[in-house]
Amino acid sequence: MALEDRFGLPLTTTSDEAASAYREGVDLMLAGWTGTVEALECAIAADPDFALPHIARARVHAFYQQGDLARQKAATARGIVARRGTERERSHVETLALAIEGRGPDAIAAMFKHIESWPRDAVVLSLPLGAFGLFAFSGMADHDRARHELCERVAQHYGEDWWFLTMSGWALTENGDVARGRKITERGFDLRRANAHAAHAVLHAMFEDGSIEAADRLVEEWIPTYDRAGILHGHILWHQALGALEHGDSARALAIYADVLQPSATQAPPLNAITDGASLLWRLSAYGHAVPKTLWAEADATAQKLFPKPGLPFADVHMALFAAATQNQEALAARLAVIEQRLGDGKLPAGPVVPAICRALAAFANENYAACVRELEPVCNEVVRIGGSHAQRELIEDTFLVALMRSGELPRARKLLDTRLHRRPSLRDTRWRAAMA
Repeated sequence: MALEDRFGLPLTTTSDEAASAYREGVDLMLAGWTGTVEALECAIAADPDFALPHIARARVHAFYQQGDLARQKAATARGIVARRGTERERSHVETLALAIEGRGPDAIAAMFKHIESWPRDAVVLSLPLGAFGLFAFSGMADHDRARHELCERVAQHYGEDWWFLTMSGWALTENGDVARGRKITERGFDLRRANAHAAHAVLHAMFEDGSIEAADRLVEEWIPTYDRAGILHGHILWHQALGALEHGDSARALAIYADVLQPSATQAPPLNAITDGASLLWRLSAYGHAVPKTLWAEADATAQKLFPKPGLPFADVHMALFAAATQNQEALAARLAVIEQRLGDGKLPAGPVVPAICRALAAFANENYAACVRELEPVCNEVVRIGGSHAQRELIEDTFLVALMRSGELPRARKLLDTRLHRRPSLRDTRWRAAMA
């Protein structure tokens, strides 16, 4: 009898141990849980000629920006599956390899083709989903809707699967149907509590519907079950820090930063490490709280090592936060020059929104709030193209709003606050609106 994965797809291995370890590794990866690497390495050791654990291991390397190791593992998987693998496994390996190599448009095309034939291949389906997925980082302005529509297309094949409920619910939330998205995500979370992606997706729904106290309780109750080495451990506590800022509690936000987000403490993948740290420090400062310059200097030194060159718009925007906050005009100018060259060459899918945000952040840090407003206003509706989640991108809108207030454009600031408060409850926005009444 042929061995299968958890979704009923055949596996080209005769080793029960390899198949079992691979199933476990995939579930742990889909849950964002620790033990993923160990399970996949166990599968590889049990059957070195089983291609799928090699490509899954490559994907984990890619999460942590270990590009050379990821490409090596992908090459190994390609070699194995070419001589020993089914058509489905060859397509699976190739699609993941394209994503690992940074060939986004090719990977998206391969994913769509693959899912047409094998809709229950969850590892391939996971590629475009989430705030850091292929869709989010494609530069498209409708990636939230695209994720939701893809999930709707394949929903009949998954039923009450804990992973699919998690991701489809989050897609709904980000696409604006918060109540339904939260309900579906919570259903997936109830099916598997050892699921960091579900806890994270629920927190996003709570952010959108203003359930700040409930979000804080969720983190307090759930985080002790999740190892600090977990891929989303720091980011989940970042969400808790945002909740603290809703209450104006800068001391608690800074304590969370010191505990899990600062470079000497974080165990997060590089992209999370720089974006969570930079965005929290920037928010603190923009909201009027004191941020020690040493925190910016330490975080910036680490970020420059991790992302020395432009390439990913979401990272580039956060690197601009560091450059602006540390008054490093040289670093910002060098990064902007490359970004604008790529824009001119038609090689920047996210378009002019990226350089505009970078210039606006520099203006804000220089207290030239009118210039910040001028830079951001034409691209406010395009910020979604940098990727990430709504909660992450709100940083840019917050910067625009504070710049309006500090430049004396109070009627426009009031109008924006009214729009935001209509969209979702916010203690901070309520305080700001009351101050301008």
